[in-house]
Amino acid sequence: MEILWVLLAVAMIGVVLGPFLLRRRGGIRLVHPGAPDAADPANYGFARQEELDIRMPGPDPDLVEVLDLVQRTQDWRGAAQLLAGTEVHGEQRWQRVQAFAGAASLELRERPGGVSDTPGGQWLRVWRAEAEKDAGGAAVHAEFLVQQAWRTSRPGTDEFRIILEEAKAACGQAALLSPGDPIPYIVELSIARGLAYPRAEFEQLWLKILDRAPAHMGAHLAALHYWCEKWHGSREEAYAFAEAAAARAPGGSLLSALPLFAVYEHLPEVTTVRSFYQSEVVTKAVEGALFAVHSARPDDPMLAHVRHLLIFFLVRCERWGEAMHQLVHVDGHVGALPWTLSADPAADYALHRALAVAGYEANGGSPATLPH
Repeated sequence: MEILWVLLAVAMIGVVLGPFLLRRRGGIRLVHPGAPDAADPANYGFARQEELDIRMPGPDPDLVEVLDLVQRTQDWRGAAQLLAGTEVHGEQRWQRVQAFAGAASLELRERPGGVSDTPGGQWLRVWRAEAEKDAGGAAVHAEFLVQQAWRTSRPGTDEFRIILEEAKAACGQAALLSPGDPIPYIVELSIARGLAYPRAEFEQLWLKILDRAPAHMGAHLAALHYWCEKWHGSREEAYAFAEAAAARAPGGSLLSALPLFAVYEHLPEVTTVRSFYQSEVVTKAVEGALFAVHSARPDDPMLAHVRHLLIFFLVRCERWGEAMHQLVHVDGHVGALPWTLSADPAADYALHRALAVAGYEANGGSPATLPH
């Protein structure tokens, strides 16, 4: 199966590998386009690569409708109404805040404005100016500044620090407008990582979140970055943080999947050794994530995040049937780790999907045998 890792190493030039993958019991090999035995993801009803939505990990029709309306009309009121009607302590509100902030940030990047042009994301500026006391707008603005810092400047530079200091002040304003709301403090977790908060200060911030939303998966994912080796902790500290959260997870919580995210954050730069993905640490984390998925509410907004990361690992573990089961639930949306870290999220996802289909069929699977 060494060919799998060769394929993964050339992911960016393998965007259209799906049609080239031939099913063959016990192995996978490349064939010419159009070969009659080529594995085809379309046979499973999967979306074409160009149709994949890179904005969100899974469907949120209300958000899509409002976001399209806001961007088309530049009227912020639909966004304010949607956030006002979204439960304050839930995962969905955090995802929607991120989505609105990300949309404004990307608009600004595409249309920075000039002498005669209105800059992109102007609706967010108007929102803050016309509704200063709106907690949703304040939270979106704080997250917008965080995304701008990470997207437009390099960590450690003066520009990066200045933007994050402004974001920190915006978090404080948002927290004052909604005292029981965890989101301003969750936004600040990214600021804490970028500004290298001392551990005592970071832990004080974390306690504020635990007081408001102790089982918030999005908050735990944001906090995990701080403890990672590439930021302000170590592999051991990140694993310990994730495992402690999983151990205290209430029934039905996706926190049992957090160790898999810790493993992902500490993957070797190059992993060509097949046995790595059969190792105890990976197997244990994958099983924990599968348990979390099976026990979670079907409408949990974070469920798609876990499924996407499971696809990445299950493909590399050569657990084709289980990977296909996850694909059935999330296909069509790719706005989640690990795809969002790729230069072309849709292509990276499509490659892993093609490998899953090929491996599934190489071991006797077919569209008829895949439960939906």
